[in-house]
Amino acid sequence: MNWDRLFVLTGGPGSGKTTLIEALRQAGFATSLEAGRGIIRGQSAIGGSALPWLDRALFAELMLSWEMRSYQVALDQPGPVFFDRGIPDTLGYLRLCGLPVPRHVSSAANRFRYNARVFIAPPWPDIFAQDEERRQTLDEADRTYHALASIYTELGYELVPLPLAPVEARLRFVLAEAGLAQT
Repeated sequence: MNWDRLFVLTGGPGSGKTTLIEALRQAGFATSLEAGRGIIRGQSAIGGSALPWLDRALFAELMLSWEMRSYQVALDQPGPVFFDRGIPDTLGYLRLCGLPVPRHVSSAANRFRYNARVFIAPPWPDIFAQDEERRQTLDEADRTYHALASIYTELGYELVPLPLAPVEARLRFVLAEAGLAQT
């Protein structure tokens, strides 16, 4: 399994991950979409209950399913793939919410591996903003960051903090750290 080419960008909400993923996509790299926003949009459209403010456990199950599918799709793509969050984020979310972590979630986080170096976006108050899908406060974003840092570290990943810098600088940083620097 060639999971060394699968790179995760994680961190709390509102820290610039999705903007960076879009920049990577525009630079020609394969990317995966964040599960959370996709699930919230889909569940809201159909009146579903798998929303973080209605049923956190069900929301986590859908996140896990989404991330596992994204992982399988990535394996079929050539070259590096950048993920807007990874399977371990589901484990972090459950812990953050104080919910029990089912064995299958831990199993998935251990079984489906990514590059050993995980990019983590620290809280960035200057760009943080709430919206209809991102209802968390800056404090919750900070707690999410720490929960995810703990999970990825426990799983044996090396965290690479993203600089608090414009997206172009972050893009260059990620490509250099991933050994993909474009000349």
